[in-house]
Amino acid sequence: MTESKILTWEAARQQREEWRRAGESVVFTNGCFDLVHLGHVDYLEKSRAKGERLVVGVNSDASVRRLKGPNRPILDEYARGRLLAALAFVDAVVLFNEETPLELIQTICPDILVKGDDYTIDTIVGADFVLENGGRVETVSLVKGYSTSLLVEHIKKLY
Repeated sequence: MTESKILTWEAARQQREEWRRAGESVVFTNGCFDLVHLGHVDYLEKSRAKGERLVVGVNSDASVRRLKGPNRPILDEYARGRLLAALAFVDAVVLFNEETPLELIQTICPDILVKGDDYTIDTIVGADFVLENGGRVETVSLVKGYSTSLLVEHIKKLY
């Protein structure tokens, strides 16, 4: 079941069109989601609350390495995708290999683009595109003290 929620770009575009025809709003957010933790779950749950459907763009392994360094990701893209797809409030997961999710956002054309409140609207990749196409761009509050980097540091100290 969860694997059926992991979509190609084209399948995600088609699914988005089906949801649009059904009158359902589509929320898009993205991230690395390496070592899924409470902060991720809270963020995704709040993102989904902004609309009827949630599509999550997940950085590929190569993309994570470029962003976070050679020791990341800890979990591979398949595992990260499956974990997110298993969440009831995630409707689709789409991997992307690019530096940013801009092309994926342009492919899906979400109604609502969401990032954490560590971003401002003017720093959110794809915000201009979504706004120009009649959508909204919003931020959600993050749970303080939860990040993969903090979790990794805590594990290192323990062992």
